[in-house]
Amino acid sequence: MNKMTTNGPPRFEEAANLRQKARAAGMDPNYWYPAEEVRNVKPGTVTEIVFWKRSIALFRGEDGEFEAMENRCAHRQLKLSLGHVVGCRLVCEYHGWEYGGKDRPPGVPFDQGRSFPALALRTYPVKVRYGLIWIFPGDKEMAEVRKIPDIPELEGSNRWTCIPLRFQWSAHHSMVIDNVSDFTHAHLHRRFKPFEDATLTEYETVGDNVHLAYDTRVGRGRVSGLFVDHKKLNTNHMKLCYEYPYQWSNTDNAIKHYLFVLPMNERTSRVFFLFYFKALKIPFLPIRIPRIAMNTLMRISNRLLIVPLLSEDRFALEAEQEGYENHWNSFPVETNPVVKAFQEVTVRKWNEYLSRTAEAAAAQTAKRARPH
Repeated sequence: MNKMTTNGPPRFEEAANLRQKARAAGMDPNYWYPAEEVRNVKPGTVTEIVFWKRSIALFRGEDGEFEAMENRCAHRQLKLSLGHVVGCRLVCEYHGWEYGGKDRPPGVPFDQGRSFPALALRTYPVKVRYGLIWIFPGDKEMAEVRKIPDIPELEGSNRWTCIPLRFQWSAHHSMVIDNVSDFTHAHLHRRFKPFEDATLTEYETVGDNVHLAYDTRVGRGRVSGLFVDHKKLNTNHMKLCYEYPYQWSNTDNAIKHYLFVLPMNERTSRVFFLFYFKALKIPFLPIRIPRIAMNTLMRISNRLLIVPLLSEDRFALEAEQEGYENHWNSFPVETNPVVKAFQEVTVRKWNEYLSRTAEAAAAQTAKRARPH
C-alpha cells in the first residue's frame, strides 16, 4: 500500500532503501562536468551555474577566455552573476568590486588607501571541449588527474558530425541515468521508435562502470530510419555504459552518443546530449550524405526529430520526479536489473565522497586543536 507524506522524501542519511538513497545522492565533484554550451556564453557576459546547490559564476572575458568562481561578492555577498564584465574582469553590480582576470587580486574601488582583509574567492578550473564549457567543482589538484572523456570521433579534420543539445529537466540525475540506459520504456517512444523489441543480453559492474548490451532494433522510425543504412550496419545490437558520472552508447561503431549530467539539486538536472554519426545515407538511395551537408542535416534533425523525442523523456522524468515526491515510501518495483546496478554505483560513489569529506574535516579539526 502506497503511503503519502507531507514531509517529502528522506535525506540521504535517512534513506531506508536503495531507491531512496539514489534519489537523494549528489555526484562526486571531483570530475569534470559540462556547464553550458560555448555558443551560449558570448564574450563579455556572465551566467550562473549551479552544481549540487553550489552557485558558480561563469563568465567570459572580452578576450574570449572563460573563468569560474564562487558566485558572491566578498563585500555584501551579492551574486556576481548579477554583475557585468569589463575587459577580463567580473564586476559586482552594487559597488563595482572587480574579480578575475588571470589571478589578479580583487579590485576595490574608492579604497582611499585603506587595507582590506584577503578577499580571494574560490575559483574553479575551466576547459572547453566538444562545444561545451566544462568546470571542475572539486579538489583542484584532481583536475589534471581526472580527464574529460576522450571522444576521438569528435576530434581532428575528419571528425563526425555532432551538434550538442542542452536541456534543464526537473528530475534527479539518477532518474536521467536510469532512463537513458533502460530500454524497457519503448512504449513511451512509440511515435519515433529509436529502439524496439529490446532484450537485455548482458550487464556487468566493473569498478565505477556498468557495462550493458541489448539486442534491439535501432533507428526504425518512419522518418529517421530512412537515413540509416540498415543493410550495411548492424542496427540490431547496442552497447551502453554508465561510466560514472557519464553515460554513452555505441551501435556498430557508426551511431554513438554521450550523455553528460550537471546535477543541480535533488529535483533539477542540466543534461547535455552529444549524438554523433559516422555517416548517414540519402533516403531511398544507397549513397552517403556528403560530409559538407551533415551539419545542416543534423541541425534540422535535432529540431524536428531529436528534440521532440527527448521531450518525451522529459515529460516522463518530470512526472516520475513528482510521483516520487508524493509516493517516496511506496515499495520499490523494478523489472530491469541494470537500474539497480546504476543506483548502486551512484550511492556508493556519493558515500565515498561523503566519507572523504568527513575525514578531511576531522583532520582539520584535530590540526587546529593541537597546541602550538
